[in-house]
Amino acid sequence: QVQLVESGGGSVQPGGSLRLSCAASGRTLSGFVVAWFRQAPGKEREFVAFINVNAGITVHAKSVAGRFTISRDNAKNTVNLRMNTLKPEDTAVYYCAAKSGSYSPSSHEYNYWGQGTQVTVSS
Repeated sequence: QVQLVESGGGSVQPGGSLRLSCAASGRTLSGFVVAWFRQAPGKEREFVAFINVNAGITVHAKSVAGRFTISRDNAKNTVNLRMNTLKPEDTAVYYCAAKSGSYSPSSHEYNYWGQGTQVTVSS
């Protein structure tokens, strides 16, 4: 079993930055793919980025590429999401999720989820 806890959400103005963290407990994230998803009110859950924890290979959604960066800190058993140049359309609850095996942008394939952290971008 893996327990995931997100932190780092908050309210920022457009153009601002935040760093989200996803801390894992219960076992190491080695061998897992960890992803960030987001869900805005009235919208479906959307893939943001994922990382292969062992290889460090990353994929970012087109909507965030060049602004967001997913990374891992193996010593802390944590995956981070650095978000720069935030826009109002980035407002959502952000979730981290983990699965074993190969990459997937589909939320249905992830077994382990955190509780979510709110990000609000507004002037």
